[in-house]
Amino acid sequence: MSSNNQTWDFIIVGSGPSGSALASKLSLSASQPRILLLEAGPRKDDRTLRVSGNRWTTFQEPSINWGYKTTPQEHCNGREIDYSRGKVVGGGSAINFGIYTVGAKDDYDAWAEIVGDENFNWERMQARFRDIEAFDTRIPNEAYRAFAAPDPQQHGDSGALKLSYAEEWEEDLPLVMEAFRQAGVKWNMDHNSGDPIGVGMAINSVYKGVRSTAGDVLDDALAKGRGNLEVKTGKTVRRVVFEGERAVGVEAGDEIFYASKEVILSAGSLDTPRILMHSGIGPAAHLSEFNIPILKDVPCIGQGLRDHPFVPVCFLRNPSTNNRNAFYGSQSAMDAAMKQWLVDGSGPWAQRGAQLIMGWLKSETVSCSPEFAALPADVQAFLNKPTVPHYEISAGFPLHMLAPGLTSDYSYVCLLAFLMNEQSVGEVRLQSSDPEVPLLFNANFLAHPFDRRVCVESVRELLALTKHEAFAKDTVSMILGPASESDEDILEHWRSTIASSWHMTGTVKMGREGDKDAAVDGSFRVMGLQGLRVADMSVVPVLANNHTQATAYVTGATAADVLIQEYGLDAVASRL
Repeated sequence: MSSNNQTWDFIIVGSGPSGSALASKLSLSASQPRILLLEAGPRKDDRTLRVSGNRWTTFQEPSINWGYKTTPQEHCNGREIDYSRGKVVGGGSAINFGIYTVGAKDDYDAWAEIVGDENFNWERMQARFRDIEAFDTRIPNEAYRAFAAPDPQQHGDSGALKLSYAEEWEEDLPLVMEAFRQAGVKWNMDHNSGDPIGVGMAINSVYKGVRSTAGDVLDDALAKGRGNLEVKTGKTVRRVVFEGERAVGVEAGDEIFYASKEVILSAGSLDTPRILMHSGIGPAAHLSEFNIPILKDVPCIGQGLRDHPFVPVCFLRNPSTNNRNAFYGSQSAMDAAMKQWLVDGSGPWAQRGAQLIMGWLKSETVSCSPEFAALPADVQAFLNKPTVPHYEISAGFPLHMLAPGLTSDYSYVCLLAFLMNEQSVGEVRLQSSDPEVPLLFNANFLAHPFDRRVCVESVRELLALTKHEAFAKDTVSMILGPASESDEDILEHWRSTIASSWHMTGTVKMGREGDKDAAVDGSFRVMGLQGLRVADMSVVPVLANNHTQATAYVTGATAADVLIQEYGLDAVASRL
């Protein structure tokens, strides 16, 4: 084992949205602390991995994906579900689907209440979101401006993360939007206002046809900094190094890197528990099964796993409503479009699959169901809050990119239904004493009766929208969906087609001192230890009603604020 002679003030493990936001904000503080960011994957500068309309397939590049899958899911026909995680600078933001949604203000107020700290409430989190983003709120095509109108005052325009609507939309997107409106769905002109309820236009972590990632946030900090932030790639952290109960560094491969102040794990809900467990921090009985010496018995580590599963429902449409066949059905057309995109990010690859309709909805049927009535009173109260939905829907997803055998006629519309506020709880567990072997990931999808009720009603209500004349007039046939609208057939559709949104949350939960299900306090410290913090989606105590990359960014930014204040990093301009 070789020891690095250099010591940093802070070592951060993981360059996803949380780790990058944390490293960036810390490095730009007045005191310029010395920061080392370790990333297991490579830096990947291939521009073709940034194509807006092709961002749905980036995860299929094996060199930048951990390639995780769940254990066989008991309630999903024994299927192993894709559990992709980014293994590259930028982490999951470099391989996800590029939707940027902040969630419900009630999510963040609930977080503040759980932890007992107003630092996490919506007002303060919204301010951090504004600092992070550079949101281009323009909609260049005047014909589309009736469908989205975000208030620029509510959003940031000078942060490092570029966001936008697609500059050009597919031809039939306004037809679908208008059909939903005529069917009576509430419209939402800005789902990032803190109130996501209603259907509107998705905001993308894309700008001028180019995907934005957490790597951009890092690059911005590196460009502005004075050499105090160092990023090392190809470094898979195996465990935290301790002196007594104080973290002093990390072991990566055959190297040890030392931190004089803090080690912060930002490896995500699937890998942060792995590092902790192999460091002797976790459920003592479970660690003993693998002969791992116990440093701190923390039974809740690895528990509390939650996610947003979804299913597709697809309809073949009248080909006159769009010209997707002329594009996706022609390799030469797609090749020519790629040449154009490589020049300036424009053309068909900045239009096809580049703009989705998205909405979060409540269901009266769910609220009146026996399954809802059986929930604990505090859960019912949260679900009844005005900005908290039961499910999410979207339209415009290019499913054939992930399921090429689905259809050879590309004039379809794919709708997705997502379960929000999942009540089923999974876990991650060791399967080896080797710290580089992944954990076992049991998502436990569809285990809870309430989840099954929401799954049934979300698809049933989605199908009701498609029966409205405004939509049905252009429908040729259903090409993917439940056999009927019975509870059992809809549930079988979920069991056989369910997928993860890769929004894994909660395996190293934050809470108050003495909470049995909390491993980390409101300052991100691992309770009972010194010099070790966790800042990623594993600590978030609510399953935010969004696509969680935004919550990951703001988690890292919040941890940075905590450390800056605690260490007085903005109090003096001299280097620590």
